[in-house]
Amino acid sequence: MSNRAMIVAASTNDVIGVDGDLPWHLSSDLKRFKKLTMGHHLIMGRKTFDSIGRCLPGRTTVIVTRQPDFVFPGAKVAGSIEAAIELAADDPMPFIVGGAQIYALAMPYVDHIYLTRVYQTIQGDTYLPAIDWEQWEITEAHKATASGTGAVDVEGGVEFSFQDYRRRN
Repeated sequence: MSNRAMIVAASTNDVIGVDGDLPWHLSSDLKRFKKLTMGHHLIMGRKTFDSIGRCLPGRTTVIVTRQPDFVFPGAKVAGSIEAAIELAADDPMPFIVGGAQIYALAMPYVDHIYLTRVYQTIQGDTYLPAIDWEQWEITEAHKATASGTGAVDVEGGVEFSFQDYRRRN
């Protein structure tokens, strides 16, 4: 069985989007996203794909949509989260990259969460689905950040930290 990861950036009030876009621009978060996902499958909903507008280089794009005739050159298309996961079965770590509906549907299948926590209260229209954090443990490398005693970065006046979690056994 492969590991599956969710990668997301969320504000303290769990906003992940506004008007089909990210509510912030953090170049270090984008660099982390690229570093972690390079060479892997990116599983996303059609609306998230539309906001990106293209297949990202060096990764395999899998679009989940209810539109049976949807095609995009270079992308794989699936009618369900389960079908998308099956399309990525040969990948040792496919990444669920959004949006909110896809995160909610994929949660039972995810073993890792790569969270960029943005320390702001943001007005938005798309929220991270509720996560039972009791089912998750922060990885050793990020314990100081999760406890609020360490590595908070600031970029463009925005405070954030990277928090990596794995599902408890």
